[in-house]
Amino acid sequence: MDDEPVDARRGSARVRGRRRRTVRAYAFGTAGLLLAGCASMPDSGEIRAVQASQGVDSQVRVFGVPPADKATPAEIVDGFLEAMTSDDPQLETARKYLTPAAAKSWKPSSAVTVLSSGLTRVAVRGEKDPEGPRWKVTGKKLATVDEHSAYQPQTGDRPYEEQLQLVQDEDKQWRISTPPSGLVLSESDFQRIYMPVNKYYFAGGTLVADPVYVRQRTDPDSRMDPTTQTVQSLLAGPSRWLAPVVESSFPTGTELRTGTKSLSYDGQNTLRVPLNDKVGNVAQPQCKKMATQLLYTVKDLTGSRLDQVELLRSSDDKTSSLCSVTSVSADAIANRPKLPEFQYFVDNDKRLVRMKLDVSSDDQQTRTEPVPGPLTTLPLFKVSAAAVSHDERRAAVVSEDGHGLYVVSMSGGGPMPAQVPIGRGGKAETLTAPSWDASGDLWVADRDPQQPGLWRVPGGTGTPERVQVAGLDGRRIASLKASADGARIALLLEEGAKKMLYIGRIERPDAKGDVSAVSVRELRQAAPQMADVTAMSWAPRGRLLVVGRERGGVQQARYMLADGSMVAASLPGATGLSEVAVAAAEDESKPKPVVAYSEDGIVWLPPGAQWRTVVAGGRSPVYPG
Repeated sequence: MDDEPVDARRGSARVRGRRRRTVRAYAFGTAGLLLAGCASMPDSGEIRAVQASQGVDSQVRVFGVPPADKATPAEIVDGFLEAMTSDDPQLETARKYLTPAAAKSWKPSSAVTVLSSGLTRVAVRGEKDPEGPRWKVTGKKLATVDEHSAYQPQTGDRPYEEQLQLVQDEDKQWRISTPPSGLVLSESDFQRIYMPVNKYYFAGGTLVADPVYVRQRTDPDSRMDPTTQTVQSLLAGPSRWLAPVVESSFPTGTELRTGTKSLSYDGQNTLRVPLNDKVGNVAQPQCKKMATQLLYTVKDLTGSRLDQVELLRSSDDKTSSLCSVTSVSADAIANRPKLPEFQYFVDNDKRLVRMKLDVSSDDQQTRTEPVPGPLTTLPLFKVSAAAVSHDERRAAVVSEDGHGLYVVSMSGGGPMPAQVPIGRGGKAETLTAPSWDASGDLWVADRDPQQPGLWRVPGGTGTPERVQVAGLDGRRIASLKASADGARIALLLEEGAKKMLYIGRIERPDAKGDVSAVSVRELRQAAPQMADVTAMSWAPRGRLLVVGRERGGVQQARYMLADGSMVAASLPGATGLSEVAVAAAEDESKPKPVVAYSEDGIVWLPPGAQWRTVVAGGRSPVYPG
């Protein structure tokens, strides 16, 4: 038997193993400790559950083993399914299980199907097949990753089924002639092989995070490292779902210079990115926006210090500088929202109040005060819920009875303004807590049982507009939160006795004479793992903080990507949380604590610490937004 190469992160070795085995290499610290893991195959039987690397650590590198001489059809199918999980260059071992024609046409990088568990395969019997045996492989589909690297969770119980046709070659060796169109992986293998990253595009003058998945190591097909894969995905354009509301500054057809497989920083923390000739005539303002997209994308991916991005133009096998941006200049171009100065909540007297959380002091003192403006004028206006604009100059408040919406200034005095006419005949039944986006538009939902709906108040002062929500299907909106970038809105929808979280795309009229109304399109489930969601909020880097219960589980709070994939473990001590607020600011170098409402009152969770009660009583905590 030929030796199979095994590479560890530091060092390499040659490991000899039995056939029908997948060899896995583990890297621990600075020492290369190599272990061989076995995925045994049965010699008989019609049904076989194939769970290639379930539970395997993300440090594992998997290399497939080629088919044995005179292998049975069952062994060929099992070996191919196992080899799909490998890190072989261009998945060469997996292709050895295919006919020459199938191996040439198979495009594993075109799409990925993610299954909640492993595959089950069974021989198809009951009729003669002159071309050879067929095997049916089945599983439960959890998600797909398309050619744009975008994760698409599947709702409900979606079965996966594929038929693999086997034929004999001239040497009487069985091979697969009809492989799946892309990769098929169990959830554990997918998490081992792929990692979530954000690429960034502009919506107006604001950057929007577009979550995608790339290989954690060198891509077997392109041979690109993770940073280069991510930059390539950025240049290819936004995901299908987000594309209608964002735009890329890169000219159509922009790609990395031919042959670029790796991108790295220099000693000054500068990333230089060589591009093809499509960017040769780009003006400086556009070029700097391109570099800003790249800086945010790579900085989000690496989590390390990146001070500058320089774009290089390619011409006649030479490169020259096109433009560059620093972290400081990119922040200005990206129009990042400023860090919130205060956190707000409704106290026991139904007043809107604010407080500063001094996470830097040893005693972590808080100081609570009523917000300035008409809300402090006697008689006091009683509030049930509120939202504060991103510039912290205005507040939108819902009256104590839940029927009235008011937009008030948080400076100066004077009387309360007139009620904003929301709902049938300008009167709402019961309003949700409102939400501001960064453009200054105000969003609120009327929970009228007869005519529920989503409303938008342009600029916070314009005439309220009822917003069409495609796919709402009569469900009522229990709560909502517009993203700071104004491109998306999170909706908590009532489905019977439970609530489920969805994300909608906010489509606005363009600036070319389009007078069509603003609408919300393509609702997609944002927390499919949760059986019931009780609260949610936007978090830094385009994520969501979701409080809810998984099926058969206890209440927990998890960070999730907006595409519905889970990205982190649950926050500690989530039991008892009712409402959650998270800072919308994307600058994690100065993190704000998670603030929530619990049975103990207003509590907060600073980075790296435990929950702490800061105010006894009160409810509806919010950050600006």
